[in-house]
Amino acid sequence: MKHAMAGRRRRGALIGGFAVVLVAAAGLTATAFAGGGPSLSDNFEDGDTSGWSKSGGSWSVATDGTKALKQGDNGSELARFFAGDSGWTDYSLQASVRPLTLAAPGASAGIAARVGGAHQFERLVLVSGAARLEEVKGSSVTVLSSLPLATAGSGWHKLRLDVSGTRVTGYVDGRVVGDVTTAKLTKGRVGLLTVDASASFDDVSVSAVGGAPATTAPTTTTPATPTTTAPATTAPATTAPTTTAPTTTAPASPAATATPVAATWPTPVSTTTLTATRKITGSFDGGNVRFVGGGDLGGDGQDEGQDPMFQLADGATLSNVIIGSPAADGVHCLGTCTLRNVWWQDVGEDAATFKGTSASQTMTVVGGGAMHASDKTFQHNGPGTFVIKDFQASDIGKLYRSCGNCSKQYARKVQVSNVTVTTPLKALVGVNANLGDVATVAKVTVVGGTSKTVICAIFKGVTSGEPTQISSVPDGKSCTATDITLK
Repeated sequence: MKHAMAGRRRRGALIGGFAVVLVAAAGLTATAFAGGGPSLSDNFEDGDTSGWSKSGGSWSVATDGTKALKQGDNGSELARFFAGDSGWTDYSLQASVRPLTLAAPGASAGIAARVGGAHQFERLVLVSGAARLEEVKGSSVTVLSSLPLATAGSGWHKLRLDVSGTRVTGYVDGRVVGDVTTAKLTKGRVGLLTVDASASFDDVSVSAVGGAPATTAPTTTTPATPTTTAPATTAPATTAPTTTAPTTTAPASPAATATPVAATWPTPVSTTTLTATRKITGSFDGGNVRFVGGGDLGGDGQDEGQDPMFQLADGATLSNVIIGSPAADGVHCLGTCTLRNVWWQDVGEDAATFKGTSASQTMTVVGGGAMHASDKTFQHNGPGTFVIKDFQASDIGKLYRSCGNCSKQYARKVQVSNVTVTTPLKALVGVNANLGDVATVAKVTVVGGTSKTVICAIFKGVTSGEPTQISSVPDGKSCTATDITLK
């Protein structure tokens, strides 16, 4: 049965304050003249889609009795259906949306406002396990905010997208998804869209921006700055990502930093070969000397149990070190430690591993970079908090992984901020939801990323055998992601 709505909307438009009822043959038109606001409505009861224009996908009015508009090609990478006027500026767009398939990575379905072209608009979409507010500009999509929504992939949902000046606010079923004041787009049409998904749409309307519906604040927060960017040919996150916007409770965000990520790598002043682990207590400044492994440290494979190049005691700091190849097992921290401006030219088994036994310990990686990690870059085996900031990486499997099958497991925390990663990338962070892990990711740029880029890989951790991945999107609890740029 068709999704119930109060009353039956006419197919027509309100133009410049004057009601204009349109016959089906004339299609759907809507133009805002001076002195009036944009207005449009369509419930597709007449079975006609005149006045709409499509870009990709297979769009038609269902003949199964629902009389809803359907985009039925879930293999279409980006399908859009546009209406309205390119001169529209401030308005509220509402529609009922029912995803039919959201199985593919990065799949989404939703609505778009201020459409200035096939790849320029504000959009509110349903993704697996969440709703996301995004801004699309050219080849990138910025995730402004995200709200966990377990039922996103099933049933009808009422989506509302308000655009007014630089403010963009999104609602799903009356709940705030995001409310940001950094919008860069100023005018454009409205649209319905899917990414690698099929969906039904109904009861589309455009009106002047009015009072917000009764809302329930999301459980995750959104900064007032844009959050995730991805090419417009696929949906998130990510990712994206998720989160930001008005909210009541949220995991603590990593401390913001204005330090730019280094654009170039330091040149080694000399090369030293280590044939045995160098143990560091206190502080060691390598002065940009490159260290490579030799003898027992001459391996660069993925074998577990290799010795590290450097072992840091509790409280130690390692600075201005370049680790070449072979790199053995990189750096081990036995408690609280700091790695400052450490560079891995070719990661061995792992770049660094956080061990120790205290829940209060913190491992901080600040500055530096890593290349060519076939699996994990940073491995978190002990308890405590892992902080990664002002860092760059390229050609890696994962930037961070909470141990998925250590014989002794802990609830772990990771904070990632001001990081740039160049693809290939399998996942930015991997955490174990069932063990109480919490990942907070902010200000991350993935060069070469797409909306299919995995920011949060969420697993069920074990003490033997192999962990099981249960999700590839931020859930607002075990993993929160904001300000993620995919370009």
